[in-house]
Amino acid sequence: MNDYFESLKRSLEEAVEYSKGNLKCRTHKIKFEPVPEYTPDDIKRIRINSKLTQIGFADFLGVSAKAVEAWENGRNKPNGSARRLMSVADKNPDSLNCFFEIRSNQP
Repeated sequence: MNDYFESLKRSLEEAVEYSKGNLKCRTHKIKFEPVPEYTPDDIKRIRINSKLTQIGFADFLGVSAKAVEAWENGRNKPNGSARRLMSVADKNPDSLNCFFEIRSNQP
């Protein structure tokens, strides 16, 4: 418990010194790539390269299989969250292995 108190005390002392201008704060800048846009053909290619059915791909993305079907047929477009996850699958299809116990080779 004493170690936690000392760590908290040191952090608060550093915060006070920073607010007085006596200490520089450490910063880390992170740059994210823009969320990509995907055509219906792109979406199907990503899914097939990931060796997933529409149902499996939908499970990974957290959407319905009907949504994936609509995207691949060009009737709807995926939202930003789904597109971000698709970009992960697009760059490294094997990265999805950790999400599924059973993988299908059917397109």
